[in-house]
Amino acid sequence: MTAQESIQQLRHAKLITAMITPFKPDGSINFEALPDLVEHLLAHHTQGLLLAGTTAESPTLTHDEELELFKAVQKIVNGRVPLIAGVGTNDTRDSVDFAKEVAAFGGFAAGLAIVPYYNKPSQEGMYQHFKAIADASDLPIIIYNIPGRVVVEMAPDTMLRLAEHPNIIGVKECTSLDNMAYLIEHKPDDFLIYTGEDGEAFHAMNIGADGVISVASHSNGEEMYQMLQAIEQSDIKKAAGIQRKFIPKVNALFSVPSPAPVKAVLNHLGFDVGPLRLPLVACTPEEEKRIIKVVLEEDIEATRQTVTGVVRPDY
Repeated sequence: MTAQESIQQLRHAKLITAMITPFKPDGSINFEALPDLVEHLLAHHTQGLLLAGTTAESPTLTHDEELELFKAVQKIVNGRVPLIAGVGTNDTRDSVDFAKEVAAFGGFAAGLAIVPYYNKPSQEGMYQHFKAIADASDLPIIIYNIPGRVVVEMAPDTMLRLAEHPNIIGVKECTSLDNMAYLIEHKPDDFLIYTGEDGEAFHAMNIGADGVISVASHSNGEEMYQMLQAIEQSDIKKAAGIQRKFIPKVNALFSVPSPAPVKAVLNHLGFDVGPLRLPLVACTPEEEKRIIKVVLEEDIEATRQTVTGVVRPDY
């Protein structure tokens, strides 16, 4: 698939779910849980899936497990929505090799590559890292800029340099709305900008973002879709009303390290997504009860306890 073909596929994907990985009690991947989970997401307006991202607990997935996961989900989805594969690490060589492997594997609209973590590269180092990945294969690349997890932040001007590369097609941006507005104003026409912040989906779409790569869509896809539709139809009052009720749910879903809250909600709904892999741990029973009350039941008292005024999660 060429970069332009990928862009055309992804332009129709306003709501992309960064899908969790279901595990069995022994910690192995629960492949039997995947069909129901995927069908649930597609039935609730997920228009694209990101596999082996942070929400999938990718730091604890082996290389072979990721390939098994890719194969299983591709078989279930069967071309109904575009798929994105997490391919990036803090090692450029490893990222290059995996991008090549995923390109040969086939079936993906793009690969998501994170800004290198732990190494703490300069802006030039970041530029050269992503250029090397994009040069290495014909897999279109989306950059993941999330300083809350990786320590360093790619500056907007560095992002715009990379946006000129024919094989770098977009960004999942988790910095500020100011940065996002700057990127939207100055980007090439064929560069896609997604917010990775569920709580900022309303604001991002209203300043011209292409969509949201979401965690909350696992449980709240219906209202997210309704909000996006209202924005598309210029019904800002309706969209804003949905957003106001949505914010405490996002806060609850990130009230302890993700994806523990969303896994708690999915397990409660009967999807058997199981535990987390260490060093992440499941919600306590008290946390789980409060999160479910806010996210699924819109419990007023639980919501009051959850709303902190902080939309951006503390990663």
